[in-house]
Amino acid sequence: MVTKSRATILLADDDAAIRTVLTQYLEQLGYGVRATDSGSTFWKWVESGAGDVAVSDVVMPDADGLDLLPRVKEVRPDLPVIIMSAKNTVLTALQASERGAFEYLPKPFDLGDLADAVSKALELKISQNSSPDTSADMNLPIVGSSSAMQAVYRLIGKVAPTDLSVLIRGESGTGKELVAKVLHEFGPRRSKPFVALNMAAIPADLVESELFGHEKGAFTGADFRKDGRFSQAEGGTLFLDEIGDMPLTIQTRLLRILQEGKYTRVGGLRELNTDVRIIAATHRDLEAMVSEGSFREDLFYRLNVVPLHLPPLRERLADLAELVPALVTGLSSPTIPPKRFTKDAIDALRQHSWPGNVRELENFLQRVMAVLPQAVVDASAVQSELGAVNGSGHIFEEPFLAPQDLEHVLQTQMQRFFSENRDGVPNGKIYTHFLEILERPLIKQTLRATRGNQIQAAAMLGLNRNTLRKKVQELGIKVVRGHGTYIDDGS
Repeated sequence: MVTKSRATILLADDDAAIRTVLTQYLEQLGYGVRATDSGSTFWKWVESGAGDVAVSDVVMPDADGLDLLPRVKEVRPDLPVIIMSAKNTVLTALQASERGAFEYLPKPFDLGDLADAVSKALELKISQNSSPDTSADMNLPIVGSSSAMQAVYRLIGKVAPTDLSVLIRGESGTGKELVAKVLHEFGPRRSKPFVALNMAAIPADLVESELFGHEKGAFTGADFRKDGRFSQAEGGTLFLDEIGDMPLTIQTRLLRILQEGKYTRVGGLRELNTDVRIIAATHRDLEAMVSEGSFREDLFYRLNVVPLHLPPLRERLADLAELVPALVTGLSSPTIPPKRFTKDAIDALRQHSWPGNVRELENFLQRVMAVLPQAVVDASAVQSELGAVNGSGHIFEEPFLAPQDLEHVLQTQMQRFFSENRDGVPNGKIYTHFLEILERPLIKQTLRATRGNQIQAAAMLGLNRNTLRKKVQELGIKVVRGHGTYIDDGS
């Protein structure tokens, strides 16, 4: 192994001030440094066999550091290359990793980070990774240049080319499924399916069938054989969202699959082999759940091979300048034209805490785009719309019930329902009754959020516009638009 006193660092950066600072710092650490502002000179040094570690910027007058990487790896596969870049996007991190970079350092970075990277590069052999180039004009699903997101990008860049299990942690609305999709699309299974399943959205008695499938006749209503999500994701990636809501019995079955790669359909006898990459996500404290016995410890460690934390939006408000135009572009349509948010409008958005994270921001922007007539949104418009929040912290005028509170309300309603139907409850009556109980306030809340705009409300609810209008009529909800207000029947 090369010692510090003998190691030479090749440094390429077109910024003279940065070259000077990095050269002096590395020399103080005991390294020899050869520095240049030219990509061609850097390449000649590499080709001649000079240097033990290379540190290169992406943009140089006569070359692109990322474009040089495959050539470097071809002629000098043992030369660790550390890539620096002021273009701080997840795509840069992914390209650096895919093309064989030992480390990616987004500018500005701490000099200590460079020292650590150089030290590790001298001690460890890097493995060769080559993957197809990714188009630079790709519509990136993850946006933000804050230091919090740079840490996420670096980890994504390292993990995406592998087949390791990843556990994505973060509050609701931070974009966990988007990250899972990026890990899949830039990984070795990109040509195979990406299948997502939200554990919290499936009744407990249906989870097993959804995951593993079932045979015909396995239970009442199983009139045909059904493939589960593991079968659908074969060869690709299975994203298990809200993994903390998975029943303990299913956790045991999932653990066996992770250990042995085998499972059986519900009601089946034949063992099936499976080959999928598991990416899980949760907003829950799984460690606490392990301690209380509601989540298997062995499964936790199987899933938590690579932990990835997504920061809440309130911790990266600087990213709003990039997030807002990106979201506006994605939300625009023939019926909802895009709008431009001024710098003052972005500053006004930073005054909100966004407890619902990026999802709440997206919903707010949808409402503004649908409701406001002007093409340019300024600070006063943003402040006016945020004023409709009424202190709840969300774009909805009334906060939603917590799950435990909702369960208590339903339990109370159920007791009342049975007391009123002591002579017997007709089949199907309970579902219809309680669906009406939940559906009416849900639609009313969404209409309040859009100030009576039914087109926008339908989009937020995921309903056809005509379906929403029919439900509004059936449920007796009165909508009056005018002077920026929404009025219902008062109930």
